[in-house]
Amino acid sequence: REPYLRFLALAQTISAPMGNTEPIDLLSQKLLEVIALRHNQGEAMTVSDAMSLSKIASPATLHRKLDQLREAGFIEQTFHGDNRRTKYLVPTQLADQHFCNLSKALVAASA
Repeated sequence: REPYLRFLALAQTISAPMGNTEPIDLLSQKLLEVIALRHNQGEAMTVSDAMSLSKIASPATLHRKLDQLREAGFIEQTFHGDNRRTKYLVPTQLADQHFCNLSKALVAASA
């Protein structure tokens, strides 16, 4: 219990603004985690896939959070091949740094 609570305390300091970005709210954090997990597993997530995550939020809310994550620089939308209709969500270097910081907090909390 204690290591996890220490991790939560450290993680809250990480959700502070990074550079010119706003803090990541919990819903945006969850959406970013799902996108990053899918990307890490080699399964490209489309905008439609993200919009169907009804366990997280409504499609309208998810669309707004995708826009916020994109504008903050945590994700970008890409195309594969010649198909310009399907947009894929990819975590950016800023997202990678965010997860790196969370990883460091997890290691520090368990020490």
